Amino acid sequence: MTTAIKKITLFCLLAFVSFSLFSQIDSTLTISKPSKIWDNLKYDAKITAKGIGHSFTRPLSWKGKDFATLGGVVAGTSLLYLSDKEANRIFYKQGVGAPQVLKDFGWYFGSPQNFFMVSTGIYGFGLLTDNEKVRKTGVLIFSSAITTGIIQSISKTVVGRARPNSGDYNEFEPFSNKPGFHSFPSGHSVLSFTMAHSIAKQFSNIWVKSGIYAIGSIAPISRLWEEAHWLSDVGLGMAISVIVVDSIDNFMTGNNSYSDSKPKTVSWRISAGMSTIGVVGTF
Repeated sequence: MTTAIKKITLFCLLAFVSFSLFSQIDSTLTISKPSKIWDNLKYDAKITAKGIGHSFTRPLSWKGKDFATLGGVVAGTSLLYLSDKEANRIFYKQGVGAPQVLKDFGWYFGSPQNFFMVSTGIYGFGLLTDNEKVRKTGVLIFSSAITTGIIQSISKTVVGRARPNSGDYNEFEPFSNKPGFHSFPSGHSVLSFTMAHSIAKQFSNIWVKSGIYAIGSIAPISRLWEEAHWLSDVGLGMAISVIVVDSIDNFMTGNNSYSDSKPKTVSWRISAGMSTIGVVGTF
């Protein structure tokens, strides 16, 4: 299958799943007038900009609970870091026999160009049909993705960590221009989980949420299979996504940006045992 066909197939699949989910929200969809579309577009652009600004200035007003969350992320990432070498061996072994379709899906879904193509499709659907819930979801995805994208891009360059296929897990070349030393955190994990978490927050059904998170986890896992990232790269990328999405969503809800906004959050914690380690989300 050629690259072009793979991209088209992926886009159609994601679009079908997304529109099928969102069509459950409102079964009576109508196309908005051009003037209404333009007004909504300007409003959504303003909320997107405010959401991005809020996410970057939010640390200035952090309180005890926020610093506790930061401490938990640091502790969790540290635990994953200690298991990176063994985890890499395990995931690489699994990747040898992993279905190629999942590897391809993970790569294309987490790629920036495909991510924003699907995101634009979701938002465009809400804009054209004047579906506020879908528009809000699109705005949440855009503002969160831009924020997390900037964070992970800066972090990758500053930290300069070697990828599993380029060096050891504790090998660093800060400010390196080598792609093999841009591992921390995982960009594919950041984007894919940003979209998954943004969409999952719009549903209350635990099975729908679980399915969305499962799809969003394919890209992070595929990067481990391909030895493109360490486990701590992926874990931190997913944590950043959850924190940023929740922060912007709470901002939009607190400011009544959209009439149907309701606070929906997921509480995350690190679960570690004698021979296991994982991240547990409580809805």
